[in-house]
Amino acid sequence: MPVYFGLLLDALLGDPKGFPHPIMLVGKIISSYENLFYKRTDKRTGGLMFMLAVLVTVAALVLAPFALFARWPWLQTVLGVYLLYTALAWKDLKVEPGLAVKALQKGDIALARQKLSLVVGRDTQNLTPPQIIKAAVETVAENTIDGVLAPFFYMCLGYIFWGLPGAVLLAYLYKAANTMDSMVGYKNARYYDFGFFPAHLDDIANFIPARLGALLMLLAGGLLGYDIAGGWRTWLKDRYAHQSPNSAQSESVMAGLLGIQLGGPNYYGGQLVAKPFIGQAKKAPEFDDYTKACRILDCSVLLAALIYGFFYLGTVVL
Repeated sequence: MPVYFGLLLDALLGDPKGFPHPIMLVGKIISSYENLFYKRTDKRTGGLMFMLAVLVTVAALVLAPFALFARWPWLQTVLGVYLLYTALAWKDLKVEPGLAVKALQKGDIALARQKLSLVVGRDTQNLTPPQIIKAAVETVAENTIDGVLAPFFYMCLGYIFWGLPGAVLLAYLYKAANTMDSMVGYKNARYYDFGFFPAHLDDIANFIPARLGALLMLLAGGLLGYDIAGGWRTWLKDRYAHQSPNSAQSESVMAGLLGIQLGGPNYYGGQLVAKPFIGQAKKAPEFDDYTKACRILDCSVLLAALIYGFFYLGTVVL
C-alpha cells in the first residue's frame, strides 16, 4: 500500500540534504501569509483568516497533482507516495539528535552542544553531558508523535476513507497545523491573539494521536523489556505537566520507561523559563537512554503500522 511505501522510504532515506522538501514550502506559505494577515487591526480575526488561508492553500497544492495527472494513475501514485514520505520524519528524528550524542561520546562537548542547538529551542552553550542526553531523549519523545505517529495516523485515516488523495490531504493538513503552531503559536505580545486559533487547531489535531501514541510507546517499552509499570505510573501522574494538553503525553511515558527525569527549567534566549519536571530521577541520563529512546520510537512505529494493517484488512473484508 502507498502508506507503507511512504513509511519505508522515510525509514531508509530520511530527508536527503539539498533535496526539495514540500514541508519547507509549507513554511514559506505560512511566513508569507503571516505578513499579509498580521496587518489586520483585530489580531484574533486576522489569525483565523490566516489559518484558513494556509489550510486551503496547502490542500489545493497537495491535491493538484491528482487532478493534473488523472490520465496517468501510475504518476499519481508516485507523487502521492513521495508526498507521504516527506510528511514523515522517522529517520531524521533519530539522526539529528544522535549527532549530538555521538559527539559527546567522543568527548567533544562543544560540538555536541552545537549539534544539539540545531534541533532544540533551548540555549545549549552551558549544558552538561547529562543535560545534553536528556535534551536528545526529550526531542525523540516529543517528536515521536509530531514527526511520525500523528502524520502516520492521519494518512492512514485518509487512505481508509478516500484512498491516496485522502491520505496525502490529511497528512499535509496535519503538518500545516503543526508547522503553524511552531511558527505563530506562542503566548507572547506578538502572537497571543494572532496565534490563538492556530495553536488550538494543533491541540485538537494532536489530541487523539498523542494519547494513542503514548499507549503505543508504553506497549513498545514493555515489549522491549523496559519499566512498563514505571511508564504507566508516570504517564498517569505527569501527562498534563505541560501547558499544552498533548506535549507531556509521550514525554511522561518515555521518562517512566527509562527511569529518568525529563523537563524542568531551561534557558531560552538567555532567559530562565520555569517548566515542570516529568518523571522521577532514579538515575542520571546515560548514553544508553538515548539508544533506548530510539528503540521505543522504532517499535512504536512498527506497532502502529501493524495495527493499521490489521484494521485496513478488516475494512476490506467487511
